[in-house]
Amino acid sequence: MTLRIGPAVTDAFPDTRIAVVTATGLRGHEPWPATAAAVQELEQRLADGVWRPADETDPRIEAWHTAYRSFGTNPRRVRPSVDALGRRMAKKGTLPRVNPAVDSYNTVSVRHALPAGAFDLDQVVGDIDIRHAEGAEEFTPLGEPDTVENPKAGEIIYTDAVGVLTRHWNHRDAHRTRVTEDSTRVAFVLETVHATRDGHLLEAAADELRDLLDPHADLTAVHHLSAAHPDADLAGGFTERP
Repeated sequence: MTLRIGPAVTDAFPDTRIAVVTATGLRGHEPWPATAAAVQELEQRLADGVWRPADETDPRIEAWHTAYRSFGTNPRRVRPSVDALGRRMAKKGTLPRVNPAVDSYNTVSVRHALPAGAFDLDQVVGDIDIRHAEGAEEFTPLGEPDTVENPKAGEIIYTDAVGVLTRHWNHRDAHRTRVTEDSTRVAFVLETVHATRDGHLLEAAADELRDLLDPHADLTAVHHLSAAHPDADLAGGFTERP
């Protein structure tokens, strides 16, 4: 199984870099105390007024707004995932609790102001491509198993051989490949379209996520995609951590 970013996407966004953290043998039904502590710490820092989630005035979020506009999506109506997550946390004072794996990447995402998502690899068919939509592809949104949408032509999507895995690059994940407590093989993605400035944050975020996953997985690995290295072999990429 390969995850690749298409040349048309890297031509349009040449400073894109994507970290892919893969984990196999995940144990989602056991307690994840480090993740629970990380979520609580972030919420406490917000409550104490010493930290706030990045908003659209932050260069990291602003870069995604610019990217969305370039492929015809209004980012104030259809927000990048990290923007929506940060706004929700700022309003409610808490992060949503979904399951340990999702809570882990949500925490890392909002802490570093980088979009994040994940795919249950046992539900993925064939390879995963990041490309511009043609407009006829089908997408079933997370939590809406009876809904079918078609992305707009030119919209950036993640897709496999069956259908769309995310719309608007990272706005929303698909229901089919959602990560649950039962997921045992998962690819987590963290993204930036401004690696020259934020590449060090991406690396730190990937390491932080891997640290949260490691105690609850048999094997983990980190891959990096860019214009120079546009694909990663996920099936063969599981290795012991040094």
